Amino acid sequence: MLTDMAALGWLTPRRRSATARSVLAGEASAEAARKSSQDVTPEEPQFPVLGDDKAAAFFDLDNTVMQGAALFHFGRGLYKRKFFETRDLAKFAWQQAWFRLAGVEDPEHMQEARDSALSIVKGHRVAELRSIGEEIYDEYMAERIWPGTRALAQAHLDAGQRVWLVTAAPVEIATVIARRLGLTGALGTVAESVDGVYTGKLVGEPLHGPAKAEAVRALAAAEGLDLTRCAAYSDSHNDIPMLSLVGHPYAINPDAKLRKHARKLEWRLRDYRTGRKAAKVGIPAAAGVGAVAGGTAAAIALHRRRR
Repeated sequence: MLTDMAALGWLTPRRRSATARSVLAGEASAEAARKSSQDVTPEEPQFPVLGDDKAAAFFDLDNTVMQGAALFHFGRGLYKRKFFETRDLAKFAWQQAWFRLAGVEDPEHMQEARDSALSIVKGHRVAELRSIGEEIYDEYMAERIWPGTRALAQAHLDAGQRVWLVTAAPVEIATVIARRLGLTGALGTVAESVDGVYTGKLVGEPLHGPAKAEAVRALAAAEGLDLTRCAAYSDSHNDIPMLSLVGHPYAINPDAKLRKHARKLEWRLRDYRTGRKAAKVGIPAAAGVGAVAGGTAAAIALHRRRR
C-alpha cells in the first residue's frame, strides 16, 4: 500500500473507512494507468524508410497497379489498328475459350496459342510497337490505374527508393507504363528481335510465377539491393514466389488463394476493388472482337512457367 494504514488509527471509524477507500482507489487507478501504457501497441516504424538506398519496391501490373490485364488493353489497341484480320478471330476465340473454361494448361495447346499471339507482332519494328504503346496507354490504360496502388508506389518514390513494375506483359509495353507513372523501370517478357524487328519468338519464357522471382533476385543483385528491406505488391497467388523474396510483402486486390496465404503469414493486405469482384475487374462488357484477341494474348502471357 502507498499509505501505511496503521497511521490512520487516530481517525474516527467513518473517516478511516473513507480514507482507506480513497487510498485503494488511488492505487487501483495508478495500476490501471501503468498497465494500459504497457498494453498500447507501439506505432509501426516508418515505412518506406526515407533515404534507404538498399531498399526498392516491386509491383505486379495486372489488377495490382492497373484494372485488368495490360495485354488485354494492348490487344484492343492493336485490333483497332488492323494488326489482326477478322478471319483470325475464330482461332483466337477457340484458344481463349479453352484456356478460360478447361482450366487446364496443356503444353502443346498453350504453345500453339502463344505462337499465334507472337505472330501478331512478327515482322513489326520494336520502335513501332513502342510508339503504338504510348497511344494505347492514353486510350485504354491511363484511366484504369488504381489510385490506391499508385499512392503506394509514390510513397516509395518520395522516400527516395526505386520502384519497378514486374509483369508478364511485353517489356516494351511495361516500360511505357512505368515511365508514364514516373517509376524507375520495368521487368517484362522479352520478345526476340533482330535488327529492331520482331522475329515472332520469345527470349526464354513469359515472365510469370517463379520467373518473376528470378528476375527480381537478379535485379536486386545487380542494383545492390537488400531484399529483406524491399517491398513487393501483387494480386495473384502466382506471385507468391516473388512476394516471399522480400521483407515487406503486400497482397493487393488479392485472389482467394493469395488472400488465404497472406492471412496465414500475416502479410499486409489492401483491397481497392468495390465488393471485391476480382473476376470482373477491368473486363469491359462492350470490348467486342478486340477483347477476344486481347484476352487471348493476356492468357498466353499469363501461362505458367514450365520447368
